[in-house]
Amino acid sequence: MAWRVDEVWLDADLLWFREERRTPFGAAALAAPAFAGDLLDRRLFAPVETGLEASRRRRLASRAARRRKLATRTVPAVALVLGSATMLPIAALRHGSAGAAGPLLEDPPSLTFRADEFGFHLPRKPALPVRVERSRGELLSAELESVSWQRATSAGVWYAGHLVDGTQLPLSGPDWVTWDPVTDRTPNEPWRLYGNERTIRTLVDVIAAYRSAHPQAPRVVIGDISRRGGGPLDQHASHQNGLDVDVYYPRRDGHLSAPIATSQIDHRLAQDLLDRFVAAGAHMVFVGFSAGLSGPSGVVVPYPNHENHMHVRFPLPPG
Repeated sequence: MAWRVDEVWLDADLLWFREERRTPFGAAALAAPAFAGDLLDRRLFAPVETGLEASRRRRLASRAARRRKLATRTVPAVALVLGSATMLPIAALRHGSAGAAGPLLEDPPSLTFRADEFGFHLPRKPALPVRVERSRGELLSAELESVSWQRATSAGVWYAGHLVDGTQLPLSGPDWVTWDPVTDRTPNEPWRLYGNERTIRTLVDVIAAYRSAHPQAPRVVIGDISRRGGGPLDQHASHQNGLDVDVYYPRRDGHLSAPIATSQIDHRLAQDLLDRFVAAGAHMVFVGFSAGLSGPSGVVVPYPNHENHMHVRFPLPPG
């Protein structure tokens, strides 16, 4: 092994040891006047580091680094706070730079870091659309605005005539659904739902008033009105000029379909609905013999095959 400055080699059975630190030209420095020491660079007289001292320094630095690493791993995780500030468990911020030595300092409670300072952004769920509940009146207004209203001509009579520029009733609305008597299901075919404009408006107004008076009542089930151009309609002898409407009796179970027996009819609601059509100016209303409904003579008329619906007929237009 080569000789080093300030090291002494003794017998092989003796361990290396470190001498007291000396400085080059130490005697001359002590003998120099006091003011001369200020003129000399004190770094020239700093202790010369030995190999053993450098090794010891590296061991201490490595031990301190391990302690810092262990302390960083065992420090409890800081809660991630969602809000104006976010606390992050960042070791470099807690313990200084990676190479700095020293005791581990505790974070003050107020030590917080904003997420945007680090370019950190939490993923945000897209906002769900807010569902706005609308009243029946608002729904009805919106439905009627979508109707293509026409000024119709109801030519001829109910059982021998035709319809020009009829208005189609929507397949469903806030107060009604439509029923196809051919397939026995909802909705009805659009081409079977054309009527005179006055017929459609009166129908919608009567049903809206009925539902306002009975909020818990089911929606009214409406059947055939007329073809788009009027004329003969299957299963009917009338319904040819847009002035006839089939309205099914309300069911006791609230099911939106045609009753299959008179025992299923809610007679109280059915009678109220019938009275409202009469008050609205219906020319005639045909009802079943066993339906249990009544009204003014000559206006409310019992008729065969009307045990599950009332046939509302509006008057012919003037001229």
